Amino acid sequence: MRIVLAALLALAAVQARAQPLPYQEHAMNLGVVNCANSLCHGSISRWKDSDILQNEYITWSRVDKHATRAYQALLTERSKRIARNLGLREPPEKAKLCLDCHAYDPPPELRGERFKVTDGVSCEACHGPAEHWIKSHVAPGATHEDNLAHGLYPTSNPVAQARLCLSCHFGNKDKFVTHRMMGAGHPRMSFELATFEQTEPPHFVIDDDWHRRKGSWDTARVWAIGQALAASQLLDVLLDPKRSHDGLFPELVVFDCHACHHPMSDKRWTPLSGVSPGRVRLNDSSLLMLRQIVRRMLPEADARSYDERLVALRRAVAGDGGDPLDAARAMRTLLDRVAGQLVTRSFLPADLRAMLAGMVQDGLDGDYHDYAGAEQATMAIAGLLDYLGRHGGLADFRGANDALDRVYDAVRDDEKFSPARFQAALDGLRKTVIR
Repeated sequence: MRIVLAALLALAAVQARAQPLPYQEHAMNLGVVNCANSLCHGSISRWKDSDILQNEYITWSRVDKHATRAYQALLTERSKRIARNLGLREPPEKAKLCLDCHAYDPPPELRGERFKVTDGVSCEACHGPAEHWIKSHVAPGATHEDNLAHGLYPTSNPVAQARLCLSCHFGNKDKFVTHRMMGAGHPRMSFELATFEQTEPPHFVIDDDWHRRKGSWDTARVWAIGQALAASQLLDVLLDPKRSHDGLFPELVVFDCHACHHPMSDKRWTPLSGVSPGRVRLNDSSLLMLRQIVRRMLPEADARSYDERLVALRRAVAGDGGDPLDAARAMRTLLDRVAGQLVTRSFLPADLRAMLAGMVQDGLDGDYHDYAGAEQATMAIAGLLDYLGRHGGLADFRGANDALDRVYDAVRDDEKFSPARFQAALDGLRKTVIR
């Protein structure tokens, strides 16, 4: 039975990777208003005897930043300045470049009469165009499988969820926040799937009924899959000749921002960076997180191979030897294997404790000397501690939270990041949590 379940989960993962994202579907989008009725998803309070909360629209519209606030950000003077700096012919609230992520922007011919782009990142942006499932999903006896068959996007599948979230919060082949956009004033992209999922105002409850209808949910697995897919997207940019260059320069957004953006008097290079002085370093923060995951799920020889490929990739991209495209392809092949195994992998408390200890030790060894790595490690450590705390895996929960606060303080301001201060905070966490 366990083998059959693993096979089914693996098949679901393959299907999730092939599933068109909502904006890629050729179906009519009907608009948020169709979900807002108090007898549908617009109830002020939760329905007592319903499988779903029924107040999803209220949660989204009142407290979710994906709602109209995502679109309204385009109306600010800052967004207008970015558009001018980029030389856009349209204002940001009309430009596809901006609307692709700050709203839901299907082609005009796929917008119903009640659809409004000003609703921001709306229901159909995540759940898919409603044309084929809006009636059937409320039919008597309708199941989750029926809804998916009619075009509902499988957000409960962690691979599908990661692809969806990363399509805007990192980018894909269709939409991507480039270094040129950042130079025009767009904020640096910072994202980690499990952390953002936890801070997202929930409009669902993962309970026994949810598990019965949609399968198991493992926060650690979501984190691991998110890191694997983020790393894969990074390598896809490196391997795509249309996106890996910007004039004479490479696409600089895949490199570590703070390798260049710091005062000349602040000497950042150390031998621990793994590349020679003066080289621009790859932003390998997700790959560093995956190192701990690989060590727990692959044989020791494969884990060593991962470390070797990571070093080879880092050095090749920096120009310190080797072909960067060959190194990226080798790592991409290994990542596909890792991602495939993650779908069926359940992480036990012993796994989480080992990954937590390994992450802290990597930080103390100087592997998170760059801000991006320290930032990702902090979010990962917080997620692992939260899971262990909720499942009775921490002897001193309050002490762990206090120590975690000091780690967060060390990464609160990227422009004032001090590797030594971050390592000191990690050492305090180690003494409190890791026995």
